[in-house]
Amino acid sequence: MSFLKKNISLRFCFLACALVSSAYAADRVVGANATLDIQPGARSAALGSTTLAVEGDYLGLGTNAYQLTQAKYMWASFSHTAYYEDTKYDYASMVIPLPKNQGIGVSFSRFGADDIPYIREGDPLPEGSDYNTLSIADWVFSVAWGRRIIDRLDLGLAFHVLYRDMDQSGWGFRGDASARYQIMDDFYVAGLLKGWTSSAASWESGEFEYSAPEFYLALSYGLPVQYLYGKFNFYWQSAGLFHREARDLDYETDKNGKRIWENPLDWLSGGRGGVEFAFDFGLKLRVGLSSFTTFKSVTAGAGLTIANFLVVDYAFESHPVFSPVHRVSVSFSPYLFGHKPREEGHLNKTAAAKKLVTEDELPAENFVEEPVLESVEEPVVPVSAPVDSVAKATSTAPADSVAPADTVAPVVSPVAPEAKAPASTPVTPTAPQAPVQVPVAPAPTTPIIETDDEILE
Repeated sequence: MSFLKKNISLRFCFLACALVSSAYAADRVVGANATLDIQPGARSAALGSTTLAVEGDYLGLGTNAYQLTQAKYMWASFSHTAYYEDTKYDYASMVIPLPKNQGIGVSFSRFGADDIPYIREGDPLPEGSDYNTLSIADWVFSVAWGRRIIDRLDLGLAFHVLYRDMDQSGWGFRGDASARYQIMDDFYVAGLLKGWTSSAASWESGEFEYSAPEFYLALSYGLPVQYLYGKFNFYWQSAGLFHREARDLDYETDKNGKRIWENPLDWLSGGRGGVEFAFDFGLKLRVGLSSFTTFKSVTAGAGLTIANFLVVDYAFESHPVFSPVHRVSVSFSPYLFGHKPREEGHLNKTAAAKKLVTEDELPAENFVEEPVLESVEEPVVPVSAPVDSVAKATSTAPADSVAPADTVAPVVSPVAPEAKAPASTPVTPTAPQAPVQVPVAPAPTTPIIETDDEILE
């Protein structure tokens, strides 16, 4: 009897699983929720869409959320892109810094087309331009968070929700994880695990589509050039490591697309790269390739930082098949609009100054006390007669005219008094001599050491 109950129970569970799987059939596809892969920022787009390697482009939070650890101020960013056939892509994001090298960002975007004419099945052709129109669009909402784990390692997480309004509506979601490690000064390596939750979409017809996770690598290196008053920045982002279709998704010229363990050179050719030169006065010039397999994927652009609080970027993107794309983005910081940049991103001025003079940041043996001496003018002290003449006059005076020992005046004085002898004693007059200037050594001064309060001033 117990065996029969167990057998019926197993059959019931199997039947329930079969019904659920048939009702929600999951089909593996290439590029589910591909709208999330569009690069909204003009800066990264001008650098060959090496978004994972570019730090400071807050329009790319969907790819490199780790950059939120470097956020010092609140930023609001906007971008607009006009594609072919009147398709438009609008994107807006906001970055909010948090204590302890953390940051959070939110973004909202719309990718679609409007005023598309259509004719219902069975309806006659309208006269003139009196067509019915419709709109199709993908709406995406994203939340990103970043935090510094150790001194050289930053971690970021992002989650995206997509709503699709087409001939049938649907919902999609995807989670991404990114990290960056500082190998040495101005040399970083970054990684992106795209779709760690899988990239899935569900349609109102009951279909369920998903794409498997993918992993990407990126490198960035900065080279200051003092005689050009600027700095070169080099960026590289790899093709997908796990699946060859990660290369074939964008360009039909990528015919091979072998994975790294199959053919490393072929895998490297599917990457993308860019070069940027940033002048010290705020101008940045950029050029890149969206795919190393064809020069028809060249990108270019420029950016300008205005008074630290406003950044304007432009990008030109060519394509081997479609028409070129122009992209513009603007970033604005409300804090920097009315304040000067802080010394430390998450510290106020007092905390930043205290941090500079603590022994944790600078050991005691590294402190050097430099005395600051004030300029002292050497006074000129006139003397009426030299010392030997004064001694001679004193020796000729009678003994009773000599003052007591405790009242003897010093030899050097501002004005030497004349020695008067009794009338009965003749005194030989002496010729006046030029006064002698005796330098007086300046008084010792106490070394001046800067304190915490003086640093704050």
